[in-house]
Amino acid sequence: MEKSDTLEIFLVATPGLEAPLCDEAIQNGFAEAHKVPGGVSCRGDWSEVWRANLCLRGANKVLVRLGSFPAVHLAQLDKRARKFPWADFLRPDIAIKVEATSRKSRIYHAGAAKQRIETAISETLGAPISSEASLRVLLRIEKDLCTLSVDTSGDPLHKRGHKPAIAKAPMRETMAAMFLRECGFDGSEPVLDPMCGSGTFVIEAAEITLGLQPGRSRRFAFEDLAGFDAQAWQALRQHGAVPDIDLTFIGSDRNSGAIEAASTNANQAGVSHITRFTQRAVSDIKPSEGPAGLVIVNPPYGARIGDEKRLRSLYGSLGKVLMSRFSGWRVGIVTSSASLARSTRLPLLPAGPVVDHGGTKIRLYRTDPLP
Repeated sequence: MEKSDTLEIFLVATPGLEAPLCDEAIQNGFAEAHKVPGGVSCRGDWSEVWRANLCLRGANKVLVRLGSFPAVHLAQLDKRARKFPWADFLRPDIAIKVEATSRKSRIYHAGAAKQRIETAISETLGAPISSEASLRVLLRIEKDLCTLSVDTSGDPLHKRGHKPAIAKAPMRETMAAMFLRECGFDGSEPVLDPMCGSGTFVIEAAEITLGLQPGRSRRFAFEDLAGFDAQAWQALRQHGAVPDIDLTFIGSDRNSGAIEAASTNANQAGVSHITRFTQRAVSDIKPSEGPAGLVIVNPPYGARIGDEKRLRSLYGSLGKVLMSRFSGWRVGIVTSSASLARSTRLPLLPAGPVVDHGGTKIRLYRTDPLP
């Protein structure tokens, strides 16, 4: 792999969260970071690809564009795929999975196109092809232009590698981190989640405050690419001293199983010394000692008709408790229903963009500091 060449790096965003991911990439110094459909494009060498996987909280995947060429029929694709410098990127001893899509192109059969790429890789490089492989090569054909990319992440990046326990309807870590960012959270204030489930918001907030890299506990697909430098990667992963923090991040939930899961996860993530999880009803929550901060919550939305009436009273009592006890705190509520958000009677700002949460359309509703 040419270290000097700058690569085109594509950070895959959760639909609706492209803007905070772009802000995060710019803040972390990724060159030429700008929003594009589906994510953020930036440039850098391979060490920047590693760094994106290691440190970005909002990216779902980090893809690298390997090259592109025009092709209008399968024979042409076949010929060009065989001339492609696969050995610059891939190793002959590591299995590859190929995926292909085609739009507005004369090569319209994605399955046949995928086969041509697989044959080219196995015959010119000798690498085995397997649908089970964790290293993926992606072919996108759009308007007769074939673009080849590699998924450098492997497992999706919300799988931080240090979260064993999951409660039901979990918020993905990548989404939680971007919602925290959208609420203006920068690590300098306490956070409270009164319906914390397995603790995602609280743990992400604590990690941000401690400066812990989200990818510190896991392996990535780029470690199987040609020219991967294990020593340089180790050096990049070295982490400085964890700062002394005088803040507490609090989660509570009615469900004892959720509290157990959240405590286990906080322990695994190395943030248990600044997090506290307690079993309690929403009506019993109180602000922590010290400065005002952020209350962020992903309450149940109720997918079935008839749920909304029952939930309206839950949102109503949450709003009442926040208005009466949390003066000076900001609030962020993630929900699929504008009318449920309004049931809190909180002074809501205009809603954030629609975000796709596993097929459910959700939005972030925020307030300024409460009176």
